[in-house]
Amino acid sequence: MSQDTLTIRPLEAGDEAAWRDLWTGYLTFYETSVPEAVYASTFARLLGDDPRDFRGLLALVDGAPVGMVHYLFHRHCWKIEDVCYLQDLYAAPEARGMGIGRALIEAVYAAADEAGAPGVYWMTQDFNTTARQLYDRIGTHTPFIKYQRG
Repeated sequence: MSQDTLTIRPLEAGDEAAWRDLWTGYLTFYETSVPEAVYASTFARLLGDDPRDFRGLLALVDGAPVGMVHYLFHRHCWKIEDVCYLQDLYAAPEARGMGIGRALIEAVYAAADEAGAPGVYWMTQDFNTTARQLYDRIGTHTPFIKYQRG
């Protein structure tokens, strides 16, 4: 990053437009979209105080938003402590290769440590080869296969 200053901080109410742009980029990458009601609900939940709500972090380089992450703490039948699910992670194309993804994941790791959550997990699609190069360095690839209804 040389002279660029990277800051990771919690989402704030004034971040909605930047967050929407980043989340739209994320959804577009995965060839999907959501209705306006989901944008509104998701952003409100990211700012909510319900412990079941997702939390969001924003990555800024020299004050400009360039990445975001959403994560959630939840109970787990195999552990007493909550675990942390990292659901959405995105770095804007112009900011890739600057360590944004790693910094966001490490910030989630720090939040999990602070909350006493021993595990952080996430999923990605098999074609996300660039991101998987990072994930293979900072996480453990498990043999689980995802199934879902609907």
